[in-house]
Amino acid sequence: MTSSAPRHTALDALHRSLGATMTDFAGWDMPLRYGSERDEHNAVRTRAGLFDLSHMGEITVTGPQAAELLNFALVGNIASVGVGRARYTMICRADGGILDDLIVYRLGETEYMVVANASNAQVVLDALTERAAGFDAAVRDDRDAYALIAVQGPESPGIVKSLTEADLDGLKYYAGLPGTVAGVPALIARTGYTGEDGFELFVKPEHAVELWQALTKAGEGVGLVPCGLSCRDTLRLEAGMPLYGHELSADLTPYDAGLGRVVKFDKGDFVGREALRVAAEHSNHEGPRVLVGLIAEGRRVPRAGYAVVAEGKVIGEVTSGAPSPTLGKPIAMAYVEPMYAAPGTEGVGVDIRGSHEPYEVVALPFYKRQK
Repeated sequence: MTSSAPRHTALDALHRSLGATMTDFAGWDMPLRYGSERDEHNAVRTRAGLFDLSHMGEITVTGPQAAELLNFALVGNIASVGVGRARYTMICRADGGILDDLIVYRLGETEYMVVANASNAQVVLDALTERAAGFDAAVRDDRDAYALIAVQGPESPGIVKSLTEADLDGLKYYAGLPGTVAGVPALIARTGYTGEDGFELFVKPEHAVELWQALTKAGEGVGLVPCGLSCRDTLRLEAGMPLYGHELSADLTPYDAGLGRVVKFDKGDFVGREALRVAAEHSNHEGPRVLVGLIAEGRRVPRAGYAVVAEGKVIGEVTSGAPSPTLGKPIAMAYVEPMYAAPGTEGVGVDIRGSHEPYEVVALPFYKRQK
């Protein structure tokens, strides 16, 4: 078996010059952390953090029937998204299993950008290309056309505002507009994966270093720090946001994941419609397991794959777990049997190397920012 060398983002040399600890993530060499994960996490919660997300997979869909194609290929109603707005959605198999969760931006009347997770970008590209048959629309792999830099945290609006003439005050959550940031042409999107206010800036790779440096300089006075994938994971976990391969997989439908709201049946036919209609009916009678939050009473950290136990039997499985810098305790998301899913359910624990550690069942998310 030949292993191909990891891909590098346009910011690779810059990360190394900042002393980043690098890691292989979905075939990309990415910064895991620059210093302390806890400090990076807390900076995003209280000030601002800067992330390189250039590993995400951008796919452009254009043409007179771009909206119809996306409505058929994805589970959401993409045709109803206004120009300049974005929607969280999913692409499913015919059997209803989730291939990936996505954000779709409507850039123009007949132009959309689909942003897939790095690990699933090729799968999504292949599925969209296959599903485009018969539609007057083109699917283009634009993964190499973009670098993606995110500024997240309460200070992020001020930082980005200082570098652009764009109307950021009028830019709602899940909206995007073209503009220039620090003189660099960008799609400025008010989206993120941290639970904080923030922006994701899609730019040409050759402009990435210049933009990163300008943002760093603009954030100097307010405590902006570069952030790696490690704190991105603890931030999204606190915010109760699912991660593909953990809370989402091809073995689960959106209903299993508690995200049935993204499926829109009133838009007409789409891939997986019949299977998801059946799943929707069953979800009213509770599926086999429900996604919940768990907060540790002790200090031991649960990890993905650990068994959740109650009354001497296994009742579920941890999907993501980590120490929570904001709560000061270990936390986890887990799928558990419905009778143990109510917040405050007594006697639930996680099997950590043979020891049943007590956990409190809570509703997700663990953390919600003050508006």
